[in-house]
Amino acid sequence: MSFSIDNIVLIGSLLLFVSIIAGKTGYRFGVPILVLFLGVGMLFGTDGFGLEFSSPKAAQFVGVIALNIILFSGGMDTRFSEIKPILGQGVVLATLGVLLTALISGVFIYFITQNLFGTITFTVLEALLLASVMSSTDSASVFAILGSKGLVLKERLRPLLELESGSNDPMAYLLTITFIQWIQIGEGSMWLIAGNFVMQLVIGAVLGYFLGRVAVKLINKIGLDNESLYPVLLLTVLFMVYSITNFLKGNGYLAVYVSGLVIGNSRFIHKKTSKKFMDGMAWLFQIVMFLTLGLLVNPRELLPIAGIGLAVSLFMIFVARPIAVWLCLLPFRGMSNKARHYVSWVGLRGAAPILFATYPWTAGIQDAQMIFNIVFFVTLVSLLVQGTTVPAVARWLGLAGESKPKHLLTTFDVELSDDIKSSMSEITLSVEHLAHGNRIMDMPMPENTLVVMVKRDEQYFVPTGSTELEPGDALLLISDNDTTLGETFAQLGLDDGESK
Repeated sequence: MSFSIDNIVLIGSLLLFVSIIAGKTGYRFGVPILVLFLGVGMLFGTDGFGLEFSSPKAAQFVGVIALNIILFSGGMDTRFSEIKPILGQGVVLATLGVLLTALISGVFIYFITQNLFGTITFTVLEALLLASVMSSTDSASVFAILGSKGLVLKERLRPLLELESGSNDPMAYLLTITFIQWIQIGEGSMWLIAGNFVMQLVIGAVLGYFLGRVAVKLINKIGLDNESLYPVLLLTVLFMVYSITNFLKGNGYLAVYVSGLVIGNSRFIHKKTSKKFMDGMAWLFQIVMFLTLGLLVNPRELLPIAGIGLAVSLFMIFVARPIAVWLCLLPFRGMSNKARHYVSWVGLRGAAPILFATYPWTAGIQDAQMIFNIVFFVTLVSLLVQGTTVPAVARWLGLAGESKPKHLLTTFDVELSDDIKSSMSEITLSVEHLAHGNRIMDMPMPENTLVVMVKRDEQYFVPTGSTELEPGDALLLISDNDTTLGETFAQLGLDDGESK
């Protein structure tokens, strides 16, 4: 099967639909949905239903667009107040941790290919290149797994893991490009490459902050007549940040993440709508990226490298990642050994390493396709072994906290600005809830909780204290904060689950 103008839309929509359904099914069984997206791509690929796709350049283009959106959205969702206490740990893990992981894994890969696997032989630089491609934890995987499971972690572990995974892809990208250049140009250029490495990091961080501040001022002052264009403007800003930074020889990925962090922690008009738009775009492009990378791989080509792939996977999970994490966190006090173990375990590989594995391929590096297949295999093992056990390991180590109830609105499509600290929820009344009387004034509620709207059948109306209620009525409640809302539920004899 090949792409054509007539069938590309149908095939694309079918792939997305199958992926979403597979993701919903996999979530019930504890399987990371990103694995299923990769699986759907492989299923429809050359070795499956015969959809021919073999262009690493096209996959790389899709991946670059997707990774930019994912990093920007992750930065916007990260609250600086939450990451400030663990900023030092996060930055060290995202830089030195990636470098140590690459060096330790590279030495191991060189040793086993020289001594244990006769059919696969890598030079020192090729081994370090392969290790560099896989050296970062994947932001898409970490954000998706922690978010979908609603996992509450103690010791500020969640913001630490999200900060690390959201900011360490640029370091892995730089290492990948550095070793590609080193292989192509030669060892004599080491100092030039090292200087370029540092320059890209500095320019990326500075431009990300500066352009993020400029973007906030632009969004607040531009005065667009159509409100729907503000999220589109934000998307445009994202790609401008990436392109300008790359043009000025900086790290575009780092600039995009930093600018997202700056914008997300600033006040700008239509912020909530824009954040939801970016979150939806991030999920869409996660699916598209995983599908595309899944289509690019041929499952039969994974069998010859399964041995080395499994060896590298286990070494990175149980040796390289833990050593790197413990060395990086050694200077920081106040973190328990259990927390360090958990950070070591949540070293998920994902789409970013697979994307970075296309760079040696498009650069014409020898054995680049074998490198791509090994990275793909290692990613699958990581997602299946680590991704499926993230919540279980947290509970086993005693680091899983009590999840806070989410007061979701389904009947009333209403939202408050992020600047408003009040909390909203809804309840559907039963006969038992009206035991104290059928008027709003009869209901036992705190004074600072109000019933602001009632839905009866298909009609919505604003009530007063004397409004008579009926079983089946849906009530929209607003309180000062989540604590007061919880008191309201308790006085009404409701569990939080009943309010949703």
